[in-house]
Amino acid sequence: MQGGSGTLHQERVNVEAPVRRFGLWTTTALVVASMIGTGVFIGTGMIIHDVPSAPGILSCWVLGGVAALCGALSYAELGVAMPLSGGEYNFLSRLYHPSVGFVSAWISLIVGFSAPLALIALAFGSYLEALVPIPPRVSAASLIIALSALNAWRVSMGARFHNVFTLAKVVFIAGFALVGALRINPAYLADAHKPLWATLLSPGFAVGLLSVSFAYTGWNAAAYVAGEVEQPQRVLPRALAYGTLLVTVLYVALNAVFLGAAPLDALSGQVAIADVAATRLFGSRGGVIVAAIVAIGLVSTANAVTMTGPRIYEAVGRDFSKFGWLAARTEAGGPRRAVALQAVVALGMMLAADPGQLLVYIGFTLSISAGLTVLGVYRLRRRGDIPASYRTPGYPITPAVFLALSAWMVLQGVIEQPLSALAGLLTIAIGLAIYRGSV
Repeated sequence: MQGGSGTLHQERVNVEAPVRRFGLWTTTALVVASMIGTGVFIGTGMIIHDVPSAPGILSCWVLGGVAALCGALSYAELGVAMPLSGGEYNFLSRLYHPSVGFVSAWISLIVGFSAPLALIALAFGSYLEALVPIPPRVSAASLIIALSALNAWRVSMGARFHNVFTLAKVVFIAGFALVGALRINPAYLADAHKPLWATLLSPGFAVGLLSVSFAYTGWNAAAYVAGEVEQPQRVLPRALAYGTLLVTVLYVALNAVFLGAAPLDALSGQVAIADVAATRLFGSRGGVIVAAIVAIGLVSTANAVTMTGPRIYEAVGRDFSKFGWLAARTEAGGPRRAVALQAVVALGMMLAADPGQLLVYIGFTLSISAGLTVLGVYRLRRRGDIPASYRTPGYPITPAVFLALSAWMVLQGVIEQPLSALAGLLTIAIGLAIYRGSV
């Protein structure tokens, strides 16, 4: 495999290419399920301190959606030009250097998939406890193990399970937003501690946007399974765009209901803001309603993470003989050892998971990886040796918008929360050290 400025001096592991089984519906559902996770149910309550304005918070969610859509359209061009599974690992290895791709795969394992899977599973256990008296960590561990086994055993079963739960999630969230909109107090949506223009220009808004970016994580999910997508030149762009647009609409509508349910002071710092809002809107039954909706939704999200992440490690296994064991899969199953690796790391992270500390760390680190990938669209156009039948709409403005917002978020993240930024940089350094020990 050729990098932008170097060659991957590894003997490619001889494995059979996976079958292209994923159509438009499954691929779009993968994007939707990957995006709608814990972030939208905890993000707003945690950013009110930085963004003390209901209009400002809604602007944050809208702008986050714009950034995600610009990123998705840019990734679509890369995915069509290089239709192999692996996402950033595949793109960065070919456009820059194998070391850059390897580090992105390491980031994906720790920050992009295992950490979120741990958070998702813990949130699932917490919400399920309101319905069934099972300790949250037991439910969380059971969910990770069950979904990992399902996706390692048979890809088609994992896809069908995923489609059903994703549809249920979208229907429930849309229903909650519609019914909740009839009960909110519109005056709360104008609640603000400072003018909107001052909020949008404040450093706190950038930090809030960084946290919101975690909730939008997953807009690039289809790129990770590009090697298993039918007609990628047609399906990938549509799935990335349709999925991201749908989630943006749902996010803005859902947060409008949250913010319209109570004044900002009552919502500030609330991790379970969905539960607080539902109780205000629907009384004591509200908590049960939210618990059921979120629990079902988190199953879909956890399954999406379980499907996508291992494809990156599988790609590493194909390219690096020392990690060749990660590329093993059965004829009808997924990359079982890569799935197992992610499950083990996620189970370990469950013991130390803290949503408040992880949100900015995850958003900061993934913003660097995604930003470098979107920058690759310009590099792809200049090289001209990798043909693409799809071009990013609005180029060169579309990727530039994503890059500008990412740079702003990363810079403010370093200034406002240097420890989280340092943890992200340390993660990158460790990945580079592992790469050097592998060549």
